[in-house]
Amino acid sequence: MVTVGPMNTPSGARLSLKTIFLLTLPPLLWSGNAVVGRMVAPLISPMTLNVLRWTLALLVLLPLAPWVLRRDSPLWVQWKRFAVLGSLSIASYNALLYLALTTSSPMNVTLVGASTPVWMLLIGRLFFGTPVGVRQLCGAALSIGGVLLVLCRGDWELLVRMHLVMGDLYMLLASFAWAYYSWMLAHPTPESGPIRADWAAFLLGQTVFGLVGAMACASLEWTVTDTRLVLGWPLALAVLFIGVGPAVLAYRSWGAGVALAGPTRAGFFMNLTPFFAALLSAAFLGEPPQAFHAAAFVLIVSGILLSSKR
Repeated sequence: MVTVGPMNTPSGARLSLKTIFLLTLPPLLWSGNAVVGRMVAPLISPMTLNVLRWTLALLVLLPLAPWVLRRDSPLWVQWKRFAVLGSLSIASYNALLYLALTTSSPMNVTLVGASTPVWMLLIGRLFFGTPVGVRQLCGAALSIGGVLLVLCRGDWELLVRMHLVMGDLYMLLASFAWAYYSWMLAHPTPESGPIRADWAAFLLGQTVFGLVGAMACASLEWTVTDTRLVLGWPLALAVLFIGVGPAVLAYRSWGAGVALAGPTRAGFFMNLTPFFAALLSAAFLGEPPQAFHAAAFVLIVSGILLSSKR
């Protein structure tokens, strides 16, 4: 995921149907990204899939904001910052997501990813000096309990034996990367103002630098692992979907929705991602949700609501 669009336009008005649609579409597309990533795991290696996805997104974004790549663009003044943003989101978060889906289910991946606000509290306290209150600590404990419930598959004895699926651990790393990335977005520099005002330019700037890291990871994947690439219509359609839907359309819709509702209320819509992932997994993968998935979802959402309440 990559967050784009204005981040400082809170609204106290009632949510309109348009705003609800704008904020519901991204979780649906992002859960679809997880399900499709799991479906094509036998056809393509995860790092290679990540490169194809963002290469297509780059081709879609180029006609929308070509000015950001010109020599006099403010992007090059801020190239180090955009390199870090692209590395954390495109080269790290998305690559780890596809890597997680090789051994874990979309429901598990999205539930573990839903704990990101908890890690944002921790990173904010450690690196940005943001105080954490008792209510937020209690909310973090609830959400972490939900994550642990997913990791142990509803059997707490598994935690003692440390019998964890690697995909869930990859998703934990991805959540940390996303949390730090989100804090960087919350602390923009004045020089990046013109780019942040244009959602396509902001995403394109990250994509250019993020693809460098993604290609490096893919090169390493092809060098040291047994890679797979089965060309055909199933893979082509999958790449078309994740490159246009979750990688471009979802972020445009999310940015517009955040501008109308404000980041705080918009953030709660992210909790729809595991719900949609459960429905899509049952429909297309034959993986119906288990009781511990529902319990984990309740714990994670309760923790996020509690920690976000003033």
